[in-house]
Amino acid sequence: MKFNPYDVLGVSKTATEDEIKSAYRKLAKKYHPDLNPNNPEAAEKLKQVNEAYEILSDKQKRSNYDQFGDPNGAGNFGGFGGGGQGGASFGGFGGFEDILSNMFGGFGFGGGRGNRANPSAAQKGSDLEMRLTLTFEEACFGAKKQITITRNETCSECKGTGAKHGTEFTTCPTCGGAGVVQRAQNSMFGRVVTETVCPDCGGSGKKIKTKCDACKGAGYTRQTRKIDLNIPAGIEDGQIITLRGQGNGGKNGGPAGDLYLELRVQPHKILKRKGADVFVEVPITVTNALLGAKVNICGINETLTLTIPELTQTGTVLTLKGKGAKRLNANGYGDLYATIVVELPKSLDKQTKQMVANMAEQIPTSAYTKTKNFQDKIK
Repeated sequence: MKFNPYDVLGVSKTATEDEIKSAYRKLAKKYHPDLNPNNPEAAEKLKQVNEAYEILSDKQKRSNYDQFGDPNGAGNFGGFGGGGQGGASFGGFGGFEDILSNMFGGFGFGGGRGNRANPSAAQKGSDLEMRLTLTFEEACFGAKKQITITRNETCSECKGTGAKHGTEFTTCPTCGGAGVVQRAQNSMFGRVVTETVCPDCGGSGKKIKTKCDACKGAGYTRQTRKIDLNIPAGIEDGQIITLRGQGNGGKNGGPAGDLYLELRVQPHKILKRKGADVFVEVPITVTNALLGAKVNICGINETLTLTIPELTQTGTVLTLKGKGAKRLNANGYGDLYATIVVELPKSLDKQTKQMVANMAEQIPTSAYTKTKNFQDKIK
């Protein structure tokens, strides 16, 4: 079945960036390894979700997919049938032997050999997962980071075979080089031959004659590496970056697996963020609200001056354009929204109370619109 990123994320072709991002975050959390330990199906789902988001979060890749059916543009169609996606016939389900193999788990009929994977074929290495913590500022504006990872790397001496010089093998005496052992029995289908992987050679048909000195026959060595990263500006908490080929080394010359890097963003002590926009509550004195003022507020990585107009009400939202986070995979910045909270003093001395009382006498009731409307409704 052809890979469809919209179906994987469960969104329509007209979905907005926010809808795509929301769907991605829900699925990434649903299939996260912490919630699905030792669940290969969830791991595969998470990989598909990441691949789908990589396409739909990139404007050019999404446009290419919408127009050509491939994120890389024209000339990169997977196709079907001979030379198509996986080169499989019957729409990717394989031929009659594959169907029998799926039904009977590798049984052959009349002594024939069932379908089985070649253990000597190149195999991709397993994937790895890590978490990286970012500050609020790093997530908003991007950062250069370095991570340290310990992984299995294909042994350079034996090229992953585990044998000295990569060639010191002998034919497995148990299976005679076939990689499988067979057991025949009669059944309602006739004579059925059951194949199982050879327990002595693990299905390779070969046994190491002399082990590689470097990896002691394992085919890989444990290595600690430092990886430099460019964290894109505008990244959000919980998003996952896929580092291709940075997982464990492959077998029999196969490619390395991938590294899934989950990003955790530390909360800011004052600011809150939604997408590229940033929000802050700004308490001001009652006198500043009445007379207007200029007050300093906290920006992402700077101190900003906010102009308070006179007679500003609690709940008023003032906007500082372009003072939010960088937009992910796009030009420009979000805005900073400051919500004003008018604070009353906790106590007043006798003289100040009298001043307030004098002021109250000077302000007509009609100046208080909400209060007047409320009282009128009661009447």
